[in-house]
Amino acid sequence: MKTLKVGDKVPSFSSKDQDGNTINLSDYIGKKLIVFFYPKASTPGCTAEACNLRDNYAELQGQGYELLGVSADSEKRQAKFKDKYEFPFPLLADEDHTVINAFGVWGPKKFMGRVYDGIHRKTFKIDEKGEVTLVIDKVKTKDHAAQLLDM
Repeated sequence: MKTLKVGDKVPSFSSKDQDGNTINLSDYIGKKLIVFFYPKASTPGCTAEACNLRDNYAELQGQGYELLGVSADSEKRQAKFKDKYEFPFPLLADEDHTVINAFGVWGPKKFMGRVYDGIHRKTFKIDEKGEVTLVIDKVKTKDHAAQLLDM
């Protein structure tokens, strides 16, 4: 797993959001972007993380940031997740792992002694030129916005 690091240029990507709209990295050139990866929509940790970002969305936007959530869930599952919790930002349904692989967040994980491949919960701040300015490896799901706003 080769995860993007601070200073890396984000590779160009294109993926579908929860409504089937195509989202491209190029849509965000000239804007600051936060891309957060989560393992599975509607699970407790992922819900806590996304709701915390939703509750602090105005403050994040006030600092000039757009947000994108990404998991390997289907468009339908992402749409249910977004609608249920009223997220004001798009959720990418990256079923083919295009964005997940571009950021290098897919790899071996361990849970209760079992090793398996999955999405690592990570968040990336990206500047107006498409370069990574911050990587958060240890996401605090219930207080994630504070990790982003303090940096």
